[in-house]
Formats: sequence, structure tokens, C-alpha cells
Amino acid sequence: MLLSLDIRDVLIIDRLELRFQPGLNVLTGETGAGKSILLDALGFVLGWRGRADLVRQGADQGEVVAEFALGKDHPAQAVLAEAGFSETDTVLLRRVNSRDGRKTAWINDRRASGELLRALSDTLVELHGQQDDRGLLNPRGHRLLLDAYGVDPQLLDAGRAAWRALRQARKAHLEEATRLQEMQAEEEFLRHAVHELDDLAPEPGEADALDARRRRMQAAERLRADVARAHAALSEDGAERLLADAARWLEGAADGFEGALDSPLEALSRALDALGEAQQGVESAIETLNVAPGELEQVEDRLFALRGLARKHGCQPDDLAELAQDFRARLDRLDNGARSLDALARAEAEARTAYDDLAARLNATRQAAGARLDAEMAQELAPLKMERAVFRTIIADGEPGPEGRDSVSFEVATNPGAPSGALSRIASGGELSRFLLALKVCLARGMSGVTMIFDEIDRGVGGATADAVGRRLHALAEGAQVLVVTHSPQVAALGQHHWRVEKDVVDDITLSRVVPLSADQRIEEIARMLSGDTISDAARAAARDLLASRPEAAGHVRA
Repeated sequence: MLLSLDIRDVLIIDRLELRFQPGLNVLTGETGAGKSILLDALGFVLGWRGRADLVRQGADQGEVVAEFALGKDHPAQAVLAEAGFSETDTVLLRRVNSRDGRKTAWINDRRASGELLRALSDTLVELHGQQDDRGLLNPRGHRLLLDAYGVDPQLLDAGRAAWRALRQARKAHLEEATRLQEMQAEEEFLRHAVHELDDLAPEPGEADALDARRRRMQAAERLRADVARAHAALSEDGAERLLADAARWLEGAADGFEGALDSPLEALSRALDALGEAQQGVESAIETLNVAPGELEQVEDRLFALRGLARKHGCQPDDLAELAQDFRARLDRLDNGARSLDALARAEAEARTAYDDLAARLNATRQAAGARLDAEMAQELAPLKMERAVFRTIIADGEPGPEGRDSVSFEVATNPGAPSGALSRIASGGELSRFLLALKVCLARGMSGVTMIFDEIDRGVGGATADAVGRRLHALAEGAQVLVVTHSPQVAALGQHHWRVEKDVVDDITLSRVVPLSADQRIEEIARMLSGDTISDAARAAARDLLASRPEAAGHVRA
């Protein structure tokens, strides 16, 4: 519900603060007084695209602030939550238009985009008028309106889920078919590559090991000579003989030294033991340097084969084993592709059958809802003096989508036997207003939380028909909030809250203001609407009669 609208320096409004109420709120005033400016200002703060020159002459910027009350389950809560706002009981919208055309907006004191404002406005306000291209006159939205009127949301959710499943199954089938087609084009390459890799049977780390072995064999001759000299120096003709001679000589002289040579003899014994270990190690190393004839050539052939295959496939030698596994997996997939493709085709067919079933159920539900809506419209049009008019909900085949295959449009025939057509083409101004009002009454039942605004929807009607329009608006406002801009005294009299829009000239500057009317002021305003500039006693009496005829009137006039 719209709680307040504050306007600063917009067009011919310098400063205006309005506080709105639940129920039927009416705004009246002479033509040109500025009633449409209020709607321009509200549309501006809601992010609607409208006139660009909003800033009042002489001001640096124009500003509009609107406050809305939100229930816990109000659709606006979801829009705010998606944008990162916490749940709130009220939402404050503020938008500024500078003289140079820059526009800046805030939601609850946080900067916001025009796109977010428009998304939020769709849950807060509905504007209806004779040029209602945003709402009921737009055929693109008729299916949504019919669904909100008479289709179970769970059925719609099931249809959307079936559509998603069908799209996913179709995508998986197409992608697999494309992949198989691509693999078939390289089948010969894959089979040759796998054969070549399997023949070589590379192992991770093998190339590095072969390279180290190759370098060791190439250096074997030089290493063998050095190690052989070392072995000779340690053998019986070298250090071993000298140490053995020294030990034998010391043993012969040991008795004469009374134990003084025991320690050197023990050290020589240990040295001989260590010398033996060194000889064994050197001998083992010599054995490793023994290269069999042709072994170096074999190692080099294997190493060069690994490196050449790696260059061919653009990878490192260590990656060849993994590459072979990947190629084999692709070949297996290719060999099993027919079975995989058949399974995906069956899955797509099953998803299509499920979607077709739900689309058929949606169509049947919409047909039934359309018939109910047509019957209700007939009942609503009768009090509006259009009992001979025919409203029809046309459900035709459309493009498949998340909500089924139905195309929905609302058509009318103003007289029996007359051709039917779109609302905007068939109905005259007054008839169109009444069609829209009747349709809104039918569609809005059970709905709340959205402020409905009717901009001169009663234009072109008068007398009993205008009274019927007013009573439908009054009924529509039960448990909701309706704002009506009207020139009809019958409609104005049925309002529960009444404002008059006035235009004054102060110091050669034209300004517009909005005045809440008391009970007596309402009589004067409605009398003016009945009689014109000169208000007669008869007009006042007629105004009192109109006010007394309101459904909630009980011997008094409510301001």
C-alpha cells in the first residue's frame, strides 16, 4: 500500500506531501490543475520511463519520495531480498532528477538502479487507463493474467520443471551427437595413436631414468679407468700390502715394547678391515660400469622414441601414459556411442512426453479458467450498462515454453453478432474504460498488496453508468488500496478519501497543490463537478444525495 508521496520541485509543484489511506482514494480538480503531474511524479520514483523535463523552472533538481507498506509475504520482499535488502515492513523509494538530466535513486537510503526500481514497481503499483499499454491492454501479459486468475501455481511450477528437464535432455542429446560426430572425424587418428602408444607402452618417469642411464654408459670408459686405478691402489700390490707389512713388523717388535705397540696394532687391524670394505665397494662399482654390447644403442633408441612421440602429441614424455589412457577412453566412447546416443534419445523422448502432458493439462486448466472469466465478465459488464457486449478469452496454439504452448488474448465484441477483436481496437473510449474496470475487478479478486491506480478510467461515461463505474471501483477497493483520478462526480462521491488538485499563480509563477477535503468541502467539490464554476443550491443538494448513496454512508458524510 502507498503510504505517502512527497514531491519537491517537479514541474509546477514546489512542495507537496500526501498521506494516502487504504480503500478508495479519489483525486479531482479542473482540467490542467496538475492531476497527471502526480502520476508523472509517482512513475518517476518508480523508475518508469516518462517525460524528461521534470525539474521545476528555477530549481536545481526535482525530488520524489514514496513510502510503501509491505506485508511479510508481499512479492516486493522477494525482489528486495534478491537485491541484498533485509526484510522490512516498509520500503522508502527516493529519486532525484538534476537540471542536467542525471537521475539518482535510493531504496531505504541505499543507491539503486532504475532497473531495480522498475522490478520493484511491478509488485507495488498497477496503473490502468485508456492508454493502458503497461497492463490489461498489452496482449503479451494476458496469459500471465489468466494464470494468476485461475491456474494452480503448483501446476505452473510443474510445467516449468518439465520444460527445464526437456531442454536439458535435448541439450545433452545434441551435445553427445555433436561430440560423436567430431570423434568420428578423428577416428582414424585415434586408432593409429592408440596403437602407436600401446606398442611403445610408455611409463611415467621412464624418460628421465633412461636419460640418466644413457649418460652413465657414455661416461663408463672414463669412469672405469679412474675406478680401476683406485682399485689397484687399494689391492695387494698397493695399500693393502704396505699395511700388512707394517702390521707384521710391529708384531715382531711388540714383545720388546711391553704393550706400547698394542694400540697401533689395533688401529692397523681396523684399517685393514676398512680397506677390505672399500675394495668390495669399488669392485661393485666396476661391475655396474660393465656395459653389454648394444645396450647403449638400445637405451638411446627407446629414449629417442619416447621423446619423438611426445613432440608429435605436443606433451612431455611423462604425460604419454595418461594421453594413451585418454585416447583409449575416447575410442571406447566412440565404440559405445550408438548405445549412449540411443539412451539420450530415449531420455529426450520421455522428457518431451512429460512436457506434452503438462502442457495439455495447462491448456485444459486455462480453457476452464477462460470460460469462468468470460462468465464473470458478463456479470460485471451488466451493471456497467454493457450487458450486450461479449468478452472472450481466446486460447490458441503458441510457441512452446516454460508455461506451456498456449497463446492467450482477451477479445471483445461490443454488440451481439459484431466481429470481435482486441480491446484497444474494438472498444470506444468509454467502453474501453468499462471493459478494463470489469476485467480488473474479476482478475483482482483474492489479490492484495498492490496499489491500483485508475487514470480517468471513467472518461466518456456519465449518469447511471458513471455511478456503476464508481461502485465497481469501490468494490475493488475493499481490503485493498485504489487511487482514482476522475472528472466524474458519481465516482468522486464513492471515494472514501478525497483530495482536490488546485492550480494557483503566485508572483507570476504557476504552482499546483493538493488539498484533502473535509465533509463540507467534498460537497462543494462534487457540486462544482456537477454544475461547473457557478455552484447552485440544487447542485449542492445533488452532491449530498450522491455522498449519501455510498455503501458505507449512514446518515453522515465521511471526509
